[in-house]
Amino acid sequence: QVQLVESGGGSVQAGGSLRLSCAASGYTYSSYLMGWFRQAPGKEREGIATVFTGNGSTVYADSVKGRFTISRDNAKNTLYLQMNSLKPEDTAMYYCAEDTRPWFGGSWLQAGRYNFWGQGTQVTVSS
Repeated sequence: QVQLVESGGGSVQAGGSLRLSCAASGYTYSSYLMGWFRQAPGKEREGIATVFTGNGSTVYADSVKGRFTISRDNAKNTLYLQMNSLKPEDTAMYYCAEDTRPWFGGSWLQAGRYNFWGQGTQVTVSS
């Protein structure tokens, strides 16, 4: 079983930066994709960034492209999300997730394909 624990959330003013971390433990050797999602109150969960563990390829949602960077430290089994130029609309609960089922089709940013989830960390951006 895989456990994912996020950290690094908090409150920041618009234009500021935060770095989220996601520590993975348990059986992580079958990881296919690792991604970051967010969910604001009253909105659907949105996939914002993901990395293919095979070769490090990344995909970003248009809403964060150029501002957020996903990275992974294999030695530490930790996933990161560097968030720069934060906007009030980035306010949400942020979740990391792991997909261990490469046979699933569809977008890498689709929440339904991910089978392990963390508990989330809150990010609040004030104007």
